[in-house]
Amino acid sequence: MATRFSNLSLLNEPMGRADCAPALPLLAREALSFAYMRTSAAFASTVPLDVAGNGRHVMVIPGFMASDQTTSRLRRSLQDAGFAAHGWGLGRNKGIKSDIFERLGRRVEELDIDGPLTLVGWSLGGLIAREYAKVARHDVAKVVTLGSPFSGDPRANNAWRLYEFVAGYKVDNPPIDVILSEKPPVPTCAIWSRNDGVVAPGSACGQHHESDHQVELDCTHMAFVAQPDAIRAIAKVLA
Repeated sequence: MATRFSNLSLLNEPMGRADCAPALPLLAREALSFAYMRTSAAFASTVPLDVAGNGRHVMVIPGFMASDQTTSRLRRSLQDAGFAAHGWGLGRNKGIKSDIFERLGRRVEELDIDGPLTLVGWSLGGLIAREYAKVARHDVAKVVTLGSPFSGDPRANNAWRLYEFVAGYKVDNPPIDVILSEKPPVPTCAIWSRNDGVVAPGSACGQHHESDHQVELDCTHMAFVAQPDAIRAIAKVLA
C-alpha cells in the first residue's frame, strides 16, 4: 500500500468530485472484501508500529453500523506501541443522535484523563469527532478522520440511503446543528483514499481550509481500520 503524506498542493490534483459517489466498480470491490476486512479489523493480530505512543490518550470512534469491535485491531496495535487507546464505549454507531455530544462527553469523563485526548474517527465516526471538538475543544487535542465525508455534498457516498433508513432522518437534516465542512478549533488531519468505494475521495480529503493536513492512502474504505499499512500511517500521524 502506498502512503502519501500530502500538503495543500495535493488538493489541486484530480481525486474525484466531492458531489458524486464513488463508481460502482469501487463499491463492488468493497463488497467483495467486506467479510475479510471486517474480520481482520476485529480479530487479526496487532501490527508492529515503529512509533512511541508515550502514554498519549487516543479514542477511536467507529463508522456507521460499526462498533468498538471493528476498531479493535487498530486500538490494540496502538496500545502495543505505547498509546493509551480507548474505544468510544457507546455501542453500535447507528447515526448522529440529538444527545450524541452529551453521551460522548460522559464517556470522556469516565476515562478520567488528565488533559485532552486525540480523537480518531472512521467514516461517520470522523464527523462525530470533528463536531464534538467544536463543542468540547478543551477535551480534544487533535482530530484524525479516516475516509470521513465532511466536505461537499452529504450524498457523495454510497451509504446515504442506508443511513437515512437506519437513522430516521435526511442526511442534510440531522437532529443537531452542524457545519460539517467547518474545521474544528483544534489540529486536524484528513486521511483519505482515491480507491475508497464508499465515500468520494474529494469529500474525505476536503478543501484546503477544511482541515490542517491531508494524508493519502491507497486502500479501500474498510481497510482504513484493517490493513497493516493503514494502521502504520495512522500511528505516524498520531506520533
